[in-house]
Amino acid sequence: MPTEQLNGTTVRYDVSGEGELVVLVMGTGASGRVWHAHQVPALVAAGFRVATPDNRGVFPADARGFTVDDLVGDVAALIERLGGPARVVGTSLGARVAQELALARPDLVRSLVLLATAGRTDPLQVALSRGERELFDRGVTTPPAYRAAVSALSNLSPATLRDPVAARDWVDLLEFTEQGVDAGVRAQLELAEFEPRLDAYRGITAPTLVVGFADDRLVPPHLGREVADAIPGARYAEVADAGHYGYLERPDEVNRVVVGFLRE
Repeated sequence: MPTEQLNGTTVRYDVSGEGELVVLVMGTGASGRVWHAHQVPALVAAGFRVATPDNRGVFPADARGFTVDDLVGDVAALIERLGGPARVVGTSLGARVAQELALARPDLVRSLVLLATAGRTDPLQVALSRGERELFDRGVTTPPAYRAAVSALSNLSPATLRDPVAARDWVDLLEFTEQGVDAGVRAQLELAEFEPRLDAYRGITAPTLVVGFADDRLVPPHLGREVADAIPGARYAEVADAGHYGYLERPDEVNRVVVGFLRE
């Protein structure tokens, strides 16, 4: 994975394919490599050049305190380095970064796709973030199997979990890949609390698609609808039987919607 000194930090990223640039921005605690399971192959097959950076806070990236503006600056610097402007796709925290990038540097953003996004905080999201930070601060480490089960309940659709084979496979996968909260993830969790931004998003001019996941418990789809309503001309689509990890649970449908919009 290449690394670059950009925006005062080391940015790690992959680039795949040839064509118009698309930058995929991941959510809290996850590496950009997660996009390679489903979205990168679909976008490369559609003729795009796809960059997948790691956000600050993803090991071994910078774990010191940072803001959403820092993450925005990192993505902006990467787009400039790769010869943007770019089409920008983000999920969860990554969607917030994409939204703020479209406001701060509209010259770098051809279009936006915002998955599982919000323009204001949600009480449950804030409570979970504070709880995770407190566990880290107290030095409490929960068993991997427990964390995997909690992650499955939080991030997956009941439609997925009703299938005992699928549920077992997901829990096994989450237990194997679960890294827990470290200093960098804790810094990302701080970003869950922010002032309402819906009024500001009325200033976004890039063509925008907002995608909600119908069974998302962490960022319920009505929060994404609010963002779509705020951005002039934005479209809204909702994926059924999908939780917060909808891009992994229902990749064919998510890819169909996203690629179709980006190719317009």
